[in-house]
Amino acid sequence: MATGQQDELLLFADEDVRMEHEVHGLPEEKWKLIIVDDSQEVHQLTRLVLSDFEFDGKRLEFISACTEPEARDVIRNHPDAAMILLDVVMDQDDSGLRLVKYIRDELKMQAVRIVLRTGQPGQAPERIVIAEYDINDYKEKTELTTQKLFTTVMAALRSYRDIMVIENNKVGLEKIIKSSAALFEPQSLRTLASGILTQLTAILNLHKNALHCNSFAVTKGPEHMIHVLAATGDYIVEDSEELQDIVPAHVLMCIQETFRLKRSEFYDNHFCCYFVSKTGIENVIYFEGGRKLNDWNRYLIEIYCSNVSVAFENIYLSDEVEHTQKEIIFTLGEIAETRSKETGHHVKRVAEYSKLIARGCGLPEEEAELIRLASTMHDVGKVAVPDAILNKPGRLTPEEFDLIKLHTDYGYAMLNHSNRQIIKAAAIIAHQHHEKYDGTGYPSGLAGDAIHLYGRITAIADVFDALGSDRVYKKAWSLEDILHFFREARGQHFDPQLLDVFFDSLPEILKIREQYSDPS
Repeated sequence: MATGQQDELLLFADEDVRMEHEVHGLPEEKWKLIIVDDSQEVHQLTRLVLSDFEFDGKRLEFISACTEPEARDVIRNHPDAAMILLDVVMDQDDSGLRLVKYIRDELKMQAVRIVLRTGQPGQAPERIVIAEYDINDYKEKTELTTQKLFTTVMAALRSYRDIMVIENNKVGLEKIIKSSAALFEPQSLRTLASGILTQLTAILNLHKNALHCNSFAVTKGPEHMIHVLAATGDYIVEDSEELQDIVPAHVLMCIQETFRLKRSEFYDNHFCCYFVSKTGIENVIYFEGGRKLNDWNRYLIEIYCSNVSVAFENIYLSDEVEHTQKEIIFTLGEIAETRSKETGHHVKRVAEYSKLIARGCGLPEEEAELIRLASTMHDVGKVAVPDAILNKPGRLTPEEFDLIKLHTDYGYAMLNHSNRQIIKAAAIIAHQHHEKYDGTGYPSGLAGDAIHLYGRITAIADVFDALGSDRVYKKAWSLEDILHFFREARGQHFDPQLLDVFFDSLPEILKIREQYSDPS
């Protein structure tokens, strides 16, 4: 560096400011500036001149390297560097240019601003260097006065900040797109709510504490009950609870106010995002941000919550369809029982017994629930049996019994054309619930595992309930007689392993029988 330039740098340096910062230290958040030069004097003077530099509320953190190998290590270990002041001639005449290639091509550091400065411009002509190397500025040391150094650093950091904003926004938007796609996969309401909290926390690097609440109108008065649908961090709860039982007073007030105003509210270190479904259920997502959210982050949140609203609507509609479907299925089963002058409670009991046995033999909850619903239509084929035979109080003739047995084929014929999983399961149960484990049942004389598991399960449930209920042709058996019959029918009428599950589950089965007992 020329002597005149050194004098100018020293003249404009504020010694008092430098000493103050050495004593008290710098703020934690800083722009990392790497100085690469083989002259210790350049390092000292650069630090001196920029000692009080501040941009966007952050000061500079200086990191030095004096040789090409040392610079490679320093730059590699600081991938978040904002700017590099890079000398051209060091160990070799082209050390600086080699480092530019290393930074851009090997380390893939595209955001860092590189300012090449040289005292020997003949070694690296500006026109050639600017054209062939990915640098952001080129300065001869003789022209880099105090003011120009300040201007150069300010321009470089402003450019770096804007690039990082764009990059962070791009990453955030990519996360929004990916996580939004996951929103529309089949899942429960609670699972969806929990996933939303996880996704938003990751997207915006927010605090762990977060809540998803929904509100239902109280029958009497204008008040609303606010329940926690999902929570993270300090607010995690086992089951859905009322909000006031798990959050501090200031959080409660914030969420209540959002429900009252019916709009999203953003604050310095937290926010409440409001949306309502078409079914009228109001939702508020509360996050503790830990830092002030910028306009772009707010925009990302609003986009995400817009997608969340649609996803919730899909689940509400899906639940409504599912509930309607279940109601129709139960009604069909009850219609068949009503025709035979038997109470619809038989359908409910058989359904609950079947689910209990299904769970006891290790089937997952979802499949056990499928069996519960499908088993309600086990006798749906009876709608095709003449009333005179169905409700005959006396003993059936062989010909009449053959007609009764046809209800399994009728039921199967009614149901087996559907592609719906629940109707397909119902078709199997309607067709096979009178098959016997030893092959003496009907309609097909199937034996052992050739009888579908669903049919074997429902057979136990149906026979247990039929024997214990009054019919037009018989009185209910005592529990003792039923259990004796079941033990005798082990391996003959019933699957031995499933019968073991039945006996293990007997206390729960008797509770179900009591709960859905027939009216006297």
